[in-house]
Amino acid sequence: MLTYYSDDHRLQDGKAELIDGRLEPCHEAPVRADIVLRHVRAAGLGEIVAPGDHGLAPIARIHAANYLGFLQTAWPKWVAEHGDYDALPLNWAVRGMRSVEPDSIDGKLSYFSFDAGTPLTAGTWQAVYASAQVALGGAAAVGGGERMAFALCRPPGHHAAGDYFGGYCFLNNAAIAAQAFRDGGAERVAVLDVDYHHGNGTQTIFDDRSDVFFASIHADPRQEYPFFLGHADETGSGAGEGATANYPLPWGTAWGGYEQALEQAVGRIGTFGAEALVISLGVDSFKDDPISRFRLEHEDFLHIGAAIAGIGLPTLIVMEGGYAVDALGVNVVNVLKGYLDAA
Repeated sequence: MLTYYSDDHRLQDGKAELIDGRLEPCHEAPVRADIVLRHVRAAGLGEIVAPGDHGLAPIARIHAANYLGFLQTAWPKWVAEHGDYDALPLNWAVRGMRSVEPDSIDGKLSYFSFDAGTPLTAGTWQAVYASAQVALGGAAAVGGGERMAFALCRPPGHHAAGDYFGGYCFLNNAAIAAQAFRDGGAERVAVLDVDYHHGNGTQTIFDDRSDVFFASIHADPRQEYPFFLGHADETGSGAGEGATANYPLPWGTAWGGYEQALEQAVGRIGTFGAEALVISLGVDSFKDDPISRFRLEHEDFLHIGAAIAGIGLPTLIVMEGGYAVDALGVNVVNVLKGYLDAA
């Protein structure tokens, strides 16, 4: 197994996020990737590989030009206006307001984001660009004949849509990889999101497309962030009708309920006719995760890995969430081991 990784992830190191009405230290921190990497090495799962530079073009296949321009230029504009501290948005366009891109940096931050938990910093662009390259490196390896690769992406990506960020995510690594598979010749691609939080960005990106199937197993949006997507009746629109499947589960879900949803999602992917599979791997469904409310145990992640292997497709596993730092490496490695043992 190849693991793709870049040290540039450390350049995204926000000081605080707004959570539970307070500014708190960011849950999404560099230590997350460092711990996962250490456990992958300790488990002897294979070579750690630098991703190379696949350029901006594959990222621009997913993200809007004005959004990418904003991410590349926002920091100096913020510093000029406010000073050298993390940038967070001020307000958002809601029902009854117009969605017109403002000129000021404060307005742009609000226009291109959907929460106040995702600080933009001096190193954000370099870190998220590198994270996308990690996903692209893994996709290239799988497209070139590797059965499976692990993209140790950080920052994560599945909450980022084509032109907005949030949920600790700026560029949608899984979507960029899925599009790379398509551009590499795969007629159909499936994305399975097993993060505790719904992959609203990925769903939005592929909502009206019939060539990419998106399935997500997540906490019910009536109870849990990001709240406004992920209901079971969202099945795609236009040409994409039927190419989205959501499996919202209630707080307190343990392996029994999770397994049923996973079996259904795997079944749907099996009938879609995909030629490549992208996994948005969040392990924040773990029972001790500080910002999640599922009840999965360490060994359950072995079963998730085995179920993914059972789909039988060339697979790229892309790192997303998981914030129980002490357990993070164990749970990620269990998914990878579960896959390798079953493949």
